Amino acid sequence: MLETSARLLRLLSLLQLRRDWTSGELAERLEVSARTVRTDVSKLRSLGYPVEARPGVAGGYRLSAGTAMPPLVLDDDEAVAVAVGLGAAAARGAGAEETSLTALAKLEQVLPSRLRRRVEAIRGSTSVVPGPDPSLDLGALSAVAAAIRGRERLRFAYRSHAGAESTRHVEPYRLVSWGSRWYLFAWDLDRDDWRVFRADRVVPRAPTGARFTPRPLPEDSVAEHVAGRVRRATWRYRARIEVHAPAEVVEAALGAAADVEPVGPGRCRVDVGSDDPDRLALWITQLDADVEVIEGRELADAFARLAARMRRAARTASG
Repeated sequence: MLETSARLLRLLSLLQLRRDWTSGELAERLEVSARTVRTDVSKLRSLGYPVEARPGVAGGYRLSAGTAMPPLVLDDDEAVAVAVGLGAAAARGAGAEETSLTALAKLEQVLPSRLRRRVEAIRGSTSVVPGPDPSLDLGALSAVAAAIRGRERLRFAYRSHAGAESTRHVEPYRLVSWGSRWYLFAWDLDRDDWRVFRADRVVPRAPTGARFTPRPLPEDSVAEHVAGRVRRATWRYRARIEVHAPAEVVEAALGAAADVEPVGPGRCRVDVGSDDPDRLALWITQLDADVEVIEGRELADAFARLAARMRRAARTASG
């Protein structure tokens, strides 16, 4: 009995992982026969989980939205509260943005339509004091997350930084949260290359249903790859500095916002950038280490202005 219960939980987890499964795929993952899969699916249905079956040679199973929440999980009010809370965490940042979005995508997959309407009513009737970054369309973000989870190709309308409109066809791999923004990391089928898209500029089209086989990733860390592309694409001013501190200390302080290269004991070179050289200079002073500007006239001038301002402040205090 324990083995059967554990297998049912594993089957439910697989059905939530992606959109469609064939009977053979499920049987292989669970290491059972196709007949056992059919029996286990029937048991899930008897427990209230809306598992659809597709007939034919390429048929299989799909966990879909039902008329009621599965029992012994969440009641209606709890489901709405969790969906709204997860959406707020994903959109505004609470230290667990990516986990919140993944959980939200799983929950919305099985929400009955009446509960979806309640969630949308709450979102539509509440306001948040606007920040410097654009607000997110959680519906669009959830659609992208579902395509990633199901390994489905995605079509969407996209507006570039310069305002150019285009339609993109991609294989979506990962949503990356950096600061208060989300970015989609995907293989662009039309451009035959990896691309990074601002999630708030993505307007998904109807799902294509076309599946894809994952490609080898360009780097071990998708997050670092995305951060590197984003900062290089958006920096207005760039500079290279030499910091009199160990590379690991500088990396820990600056994180993904800079490229750090060791050049000797207790020294490293750092590529940095910003839209405002004065703010960049002030930020670098937080390293509490001597710094030499190797490239970047704007940053050197900003350091000169900052030094003059500090000298004036010191004279005022001593007088």
